Amino acid sequence: MGTTQPQGALLVGSVNYDDAETTMRTAAELMGPLLKRIPDGEPGKRFHWIMFQPDVLGQAEGIERVGDHPIPLRMLDARPLRVADGVDPATIRFPPLGYAEAAAESYAIFRRLRDDGMIAPGTRFQVSLPTPLAVVGAYFPEEQRAAIEPVYRQAMYDELDQILDAIPHDDLAIQWDNAVEFGIIEGVAPRGGREASWWGDDVWAGLTERSADQASRVPEDVEVGFHLCYGDVAEKHFVEPTDAGNLVRYANMLTDAVTRPITWIHLPVPIERDDDAYLAPLDELRLGEGTELYLGLVHREDGAAGAKRRIDTALRHVPTFGVATECGIGRAPEGSTDGILRTHAEVASAW
Repeated sequence: MGTTQPQGALLVGSVNYDDAETTMRTAAELMGPLLKRIPDGEPGKRFHWIMFQPDVLGQAEGIERVGDHPIPLRMLDARPLRVADGVDPATIRFPPLGYAEAAAESYAIFRRLRDDGMIAPGTRFQVSLPTPLAVVGAYFPEEQRAAIEPVYRQAMYDELDQILDAIPHDDLAIQWDNAVEFGIIEGVAPRGGREASWWGDDVWAGLTERSADQASRVPEDVEVGFHLCYGDVAEKHFVEPTDAGNLVRYANMLTDAVTRPITWIHLPVPIERDDDAYLAPLDELRLGEGTELYLGLVHREDGAAGAKRRIDTALRHVPTFGVATECGIGRAPEGSTDGILRTHAEVASAW
């Protein structure tokens, strides 16, 4: 790689097309040489990350929805959840969460497109999964989280195992999405802030131990990545980070804690932050050998010009990285997605 241009790109997960085939065809056409892995864009009920999980979990015996009236979000009901009075959370059995079924369906499309020559040989199919903490922290009351987390965690690991059984390992990449974690770190987590870290006083250790365990559940012949995130509701963070310091600290602690190689780590860069003050913490980033770094510095609002400003600053603090958006683009305005993908191609070189 040269010293003036990033190498490669990452699609974080959600993409604002109506179906998986459109996402994969368009990504391959507009970004193909930049991408080592292609996601399905999380269409349908997955369009808003974990917002579909309450409708799934609410079907379980012993789980109640909070509130008498649905909170509509397109086809979804976004009401939170609670364990019913008198129910032992350990006895709850959640239905299939939907991730394994979607991955199997989309992989069949991915494989057909690759066989037809639309997707380059060697490209992997990327499956993005929320951390169990994200769903538990977002939708269950604070006093129930410690008891229900291991139940939901096992349900998510069951989904992961089904994905690992359904998709050849040399075709697969798993990404764990960490967003609620940064809400807890910053003290603005949904329905409870820092004090809602239900595992004790050491917030950072509890978070990175969970992420390391999630990495260990992915066999070493499957790629694993981590998307570190400050949220994306209406294209806004839940809080604007002062700088990249907490992101770098988390990445370093995770790197130290894992028992297998991390394939990639993604860190967001807010649109207004092309300054050294935000990116200087990258001087202290310590990734494992072979771990790819992607910086989420592509924004639809200022295109290639804005991305290049942020790239120029980032290159003063880290010599090698690829480009991405700061979060998924599944909620981007209709008609803007092609332009966002083209911006990646304009500012990065092929692998």
